[in-house]
Amino acid sequence: MSDDYDLDSGPDPATFAAAAAENPEPDDPVHAVGIGPGNPDYLTPRGDRAIREADVVVGFETVVEFVAGRTEADLLTCGYREEGETLARFAERVAAGERGTAVLMGDPNHSGYQFVGKVQRAVDRPVRVIPGISSLQIAASRARTPMEATTFVTLHRSGDLSDDLDRLRRDVGDRHLLVLPRPFDLMPGDVAAELLDADADPELAALVCERLTHEDETITHTTLDDLSEHAGGDGPEDTPFSDLSVLAVRRE
Repeated sequence: MSDDYDLDSGPDPATFAAAAAENPEPDDPVHAVGIGPGNPDYLTPRGDRAIREADVVVGFETVVEFVAGRTEADLLTCGYREEGETLARFAERVAAGERGTAVLMGDPNHSGYQFVGKVQRAVDRPVRVIPGISSLQIAASRARTPMEATTFVTLHRSGDLSDDLDRLRRDVGDRHLLVLPRPFDLMPGDVAAELLDADADPELAALVCERLTHEDETITHTTLDDLSEHAGGDGPEDTPFSDLSVLAVRRE
């Protein structure tokens, strides 16, 4: 069972996950698989194999449902409230010798380390990350914002985000920005308002990319000024954008 933690006072499970490099030759690892943006065409063969060969798969319900038809493993699903209890059950199964795989949306290296850390704390086994295709990579392609010229920030996590917002405020206009918003209190309109407060050019091009790679993919081309009109609120009714959104802001 994972230790108790408070994200305001620590330890943050993401810090635990990133404390050391992976063992290059782990024995019987638990896998943490990035399943991509939800379109099965973007699930890597290596990730697919780890899911198919597992005896037990754990993850948030909205993630597990994307891979449920690809495995005969027992599926343990959770929301935030049942996370600790579900991971404890997963750890018991792994301790009994079963092959375990945790699944995360996108790529675990993009905003997934809190869940990776929780899995790692729960199981008495090495955890090997299998990267996936992130919606950020798709958004960078759609917006034509090369990664080497881009500042990436994820707001889609718990805890203090002041350093991340400061990076965006510092780099806006000089570098492209790619932002994973946090539903629903830091959505694209709220980020635009933050950037304008830092004296960003109101006419900077902004793209809100929703449900990337899905049949109902939508990309809204706008400006920071127009986007900021959607700032405020903390519920789905307060924003026109999906919780599956990536914000791209092009540099000057």
